[in-house]
Amino acid sequence: MIKKIKNVVKAIYASKRLNEELLWANVFHDSIKETWADKIAFNIGRWAGSYAFFYVLFRILNDYKPKNILEFGLGESTKMISKYIVANGEYKKHIVIEQDENWKNIYLNNNSNTLSGNSIIKIMPMIEKTYKGATYKSYNNIESIKDISFDFYLIDGPHGSENFSRFDIFTILKDKSPLDEFIILFDDYERFGEKQTVDEVVKMLESKKIKLFTKSYTGVKSVFIVATEKYKYATSF
Repeated sequence: MIKKIKNVVKAIYASKRLNEELLWANVFHDSIKETWADKIAFNIGRWAGSYAFFYVLFRILNDYKPKNILEFGLGESTKMISKYIVANGEYKKHIVIEQDENWKNIYLNNNSNTLSGNSIIKIMPMIEKTYKGATYKSYNNIESIKDISFDFYLIDGPHGSENFSRFDIFTILKDKSPLDEFIILFDDYERFGEKQTVDEVVKMLESKKIKLFTKSYTGVKSVFIVATEKYKYATSF
């Protein structure tokens, strides 16, 4: 009986998230109408981001127009960011960190015309590191970009870890100060490992007296925003 009740609860919860995702799909399509993102052919869902993810990403790009973007994980979001750069003029940098050379080649074969001239894909193979006794997947030599300043961080790679998933962003942000303005978008926030990473990042930044604003957006999957004062209204999209 208890097992049946649990299964019913899971089914209700799954149905609720699916309904939320359908609502996000409508909101997303309405939002991009007659904008620079209107004609992009997206493959949304499964390994790619959800409609909630792409809606929030679009609003960050369209509303705040970040100039220096760091993206963990090459994919559908790269299309949107590249299109945004092309449509909105000269921007300093868009660096995409990807773990798999083969996937980079496949992506470029299918999407070479969608990559902006200011978008650079860096291959950093996946290695293992430890934090608080737990092993997590990391990009090799990620420290090499620690001193580059970005105003938008999109975290959707490398592949997830059971604990402290995608923890490289913690390393990247360690030297931030209260004078810095930035926004971070985490994908897959429904997973335990990503929640751990978000918690550690927030605690670390707040310990530096950086005022933060946070918000989760939920559909089939969840995304999470961490923003400084300049970007605080991203928590009300």
